[in-house]
Amino acid sequence: MKYPEVLGIAEVLPQLASFDAIIDARSPCEYAQDHLPGAINAPVLDDEQRIRVGTMYKQVGSFEAKKLGGALVAKNIANHIEQLWLEQPREWRPLVYCWRGGNRSGAMAHILSKIGWPVVQLDGGYKAFRAEVNAALELAPQLRFKVICGTTGSGKSRLLEVLAAQGAQVLDLEQLAAHRGSVLGHLPSQAQPSQKAFETRIWDCLRRCDPALPVFVESESKKVGNLRVPAALMDTMRGADCIALTLSRADRVRLLMEDYAHFLVSPATLNAQLEHLTALHGKEKIRRWQSMADSGAMPQLVDELLAEHYDPAYLRSIDRNFVRYGDAVPLALGDIGAADFLAGARFLIENVH
Repeated sequence: MKYPEVLGIAEVLPQLASFDAIIDARSPCEYAQDHLPGAINAPVLDDEQRIRVGTMYKQVGSFEAKKLGGALVAKNIANHIEQLWLEQPREWRPLVYCWRGGNRSGAMAHILSKIGWPVVQLDGGYKAFRAEVNAALELAPQLRFKVICGTTGSGKSRLLEVLAAQGAQVLDLEQLAAHRGSVLGHLPSQAQPSQKAFETRIWDCLRRCDPALPVFVESESKKVGNLRVPAALMDTMRGADCIALTLSRADRVRLLMEDYAHFLVSPATLNAQLEHLTALHGKEKIRRWQSMADSGAMPQLVDELLAEHYDPAYLRSIDRNFVRYGDAVPLALGDIGAADFLAGARFLIENVH
């Protein structure tokens, strides 16, 4: 076999998990936007260097730009070998890609192959991968979704976590989107991924699912924070079997106080988010809710938000958007302890097929 071996996306995807490393040779900014699942970033040109070479190409000429680029690329690849791969054995088999599978991945793959490693270069690069993801997400998933429905604070996300821990198939869109789904759902410790990265995460999760087994998912809206759920997936979810998860309002308040503890530390952050509800509830009510937050009356505030905002919105939308909700399997939780969610997860695994 002659290396580097150049393979198309159709040949690479079935063996993606078999590579010892997946190396994204693009710049850090490109990598941050999206990348192949499991890829590490080993740029042959960093963001500043890429701009320098591109500017020289336009203003001076291609030959001078290629000389500068060649010197930078050689130095960067040498650094990566010394810092990341010097201890790798002869059998180490990486996949290397860049934007289109051209010069950047070609340079790295050439040098790694000359060392003696059986390198694979992705023909078409990230662009070919992205086309594959787009095409797959335009089709309705051939999977049996079981949609967990329930009012805000009923523990849908916690139940999904326990289901996954028990070995069930789970598509946790809020986890993939780094957002809890509502106007107050921003996670202070984690920014949302780009739309492309969100779609890649969904694609990667769905491709791993066994069509013979159910896939549990939460009854999301079309957007999770700033990110859009692919339309074909959304349509499939909305036509799927449902589970009606219920929990007392007092326990829902307790659960939300735990899950949104960052608002207890910073009422000002909560009040800024409450401003987004002004059009629905009016300035007077929003000011009163903000005063409750400032005075530490969080349990009362959460209870009012459930009664006057979240629950009415849920009741208006659930029957309209999830057409099989009327036949939903009921699941009532008695409390919010670990044992309660474990019992609920085991019930679903044993009884929902």
